[in-house]
This record gives sequence, structure tokens and C-alpha cells, in this order.
Amino acid sequence: MATAHQITWRERLEAYYYLCRFDKPIGTELVFWPTMWALWIAAEGIPNLTILIAMVLGTIFMRAAGCAINDFADRKVDGQVERTKNRPLATGVISAKEAVWVFIALIAASACTLLFLPIATFYCALGGLLLAFIYPFMKRYTHLPQVVLGMAFSWGIPMSFTAMGKPLDWACWLLYFGNLAWTVAYDTQYAITDREYDLKIGVKSTAILFGKYDIEIISILQATSVFLIGCALYLENLLVPYGLIALLMVVADFIYQWTKTRDRDPQHCFWAFRHNRWVGLIIFIGIAVSFSSS
Repeated sequence: MATAHQITWRERLEAYYYLCRFDKPIGTELVFWPTMWALWIAAEGIPNLTILIAMVLGTIFMRAAGCAINDFADRKVDGQVERTKNRPLATGVISAKEAVWVFIALIAASACTLLFLPIATFYCALGGLLLAFIYPFMKRYTHLPQVVLGMAFSWGIPMSFTAMGKPLDWACWLLYFGNLAWTVAYDTQYAITDREYDLKIGVKSTAILFGKYDIEIISILQATSVFLIGCALYLENLLVPYGLIALLMVVADFIYQWTKTRDRDPQHCFWAFRHNRWVGLIIFIGIAVSFSSS
């Protein structure tokens, strides 16, 4: 096994690439689409290009930073889980100190994007940074780390409103909590894939907390997310017809996910988790078409 001191600089850069999960963009997509929902709504259509670029880059950098600090927190347990045993920190290819420096560099890069946004967005971003930092450690203390992840993954929503100079109104918070419910649902699907290992090593999750009712609670969370997001679209006059069509397509997708995961097969649950990228895209298309047709 190569160590942090035995690899070339190219191998080290490749390890950083995998540390940041740039090879697995699903996490970035799951943060990106809700941010775009909020940005389009706050801008009442296509947002300013500078703000759009800043928000997109900030999303990419913060998701990568979250992955780096997550692997730092899990460096002593990832090697015991089949799905994560080959991560750079688990194999010793890079050191824990390097992971921390990668995290700091990505936070600095994300902070640079805030220079192009209002000062209110900077203050709002501090909350997102706190959530991104504490989330990886929550699974040691609570069975609800997925809720903290949902809070972090939804933080681009209030940031988008502040970036466009809009108040954090009812629509903003309905979107936020709707996305939070959706995030807990799909991250519970993700947690089911690791439940066997998590029970052995003492890591907590909603998949463990929900137990035999996991699939049913996931469905309730998905229904809650559709209802809250629908309420937000209604307040913004975006529900009929295109927002409603999008949400009905999402409901059909959630039903399809249920048919695939009701056997609780870890591979099927992981498939469902990844399939949620289409949920975010469908809702965004509904919002974008609503504005383009108005």
C-alpha cells in the first residue's frame, strides 16, 4: 500500500480528485438543483450571469470541501466499510493533515466567489460553512446526521435569495424545508446501503433509527417535500400548469423508487439515491419553463 510520502505529485493530485469526489458528481447535483430552483425564483427568471457563475462555483467548491472534511472525520472507519474502503484517507495514500488543507483551500476558493455577491450572502454563507463542518461528526452523537446534511444541502436556497437581494420569505423557507425533507429521504436510502457496517462499527443514521419502517418513512418524507415545494411554487404563482406537471412527474418517480427499494436491497437503495438527480432537474425545468412562458 502506497503512503502519503511514497507517491508522485500526479498520484497525489489524483488522490485529491477522489477525495473531493469529482469523479462522483451526484452529490454536487443534489446541492446544485435546489440552489438553481431558488436562484431562478428569486431572480424571477434567468439570474444575472455573474451571480449565476458565483453560485455555481460556490456549490462545487463547498460540496468538495464537505467531502474532504467528511473523509477526515471518517478516516478511522471508512476502511471497515466495503463501499468506502478504497478512499484515499482510508488507504493511507494521503494524510489527514493533507485532507484538512484541501478543505481549507476549497473553503477559501468558495469564499472568493462571495466577493461577487452582496454582503448579506457572505453572512448567510457562515451558516452553511458551520453545517458543512459539523455534519461529518454528527453520526457519532445522533441518529439524525441526515437532518444536518439536509440543512447543509439546502443552504444554497436562502443564499440564493440573499444573492438576488430578496427577503427570506415564506417561499424561501418552504423550499428550504421541502428540500430538507427530500434530502433526509434520499440520504436514508444511501444510509441503508451501509446499515450493516454502521451497526458493527457504531455509526448512527436515520436508516438505523427508522428500522423496519425505513421505506415507509422515506415515502412520508418524499410526500412532505412535494407538498412544501408545491406550496412555495403556489406562493410564487409558478404551480399551474408547469410546476404542477413537474411535481406530478416527481411523485411518479418517487413511486418508482418505492417499487425498487421496498425489498431493502442495498444495491437497489443506492440506485434510488442516485436516481434523485432527476428529481431536482425535473423541478428546475418546471420552474424555468413557468418563467419562460409567462
